[in-house]
Amino acid sequence: MTKNPFLNSLAAFTYIFLLSIFMNWGSKNLASTQDTFLAPIAAISMFTLSAAVMFYIFCYQPIQLYFDNKKKVAVKLFLQTVAIFAAITITFVSLLFAKII
Repeated sequence: MTKNPFLNSLAAFTYIFLLSIFMNWGSKNLASTQDTFLAPIAAISMFTLSAAVMFYIFCYQPIQLYFDNKKKVAVKLFLQTVAIFAAITITFVSLLFAKII
């Protein structure tokens, strides 16, 4: 990703937002009424894909910086990204509970 923690956090939130829209749409339009063995496969596959995408968004640049012997910058970027993502998440959840959105 980038060396900008705000953009990294925004990318993570955007990924989650788009995935939620797709899953909501899919559950209404694509899901069968029968439970099959495919549902757990799809759920575990989606979880694995999401873990990989989030690892890339949060960790790719910090790992690059770490191996370039910029350890303090790497840790700072990772922690800033997590903090900004936490702030976005807390804001969104607060708006949701306040029934603003």
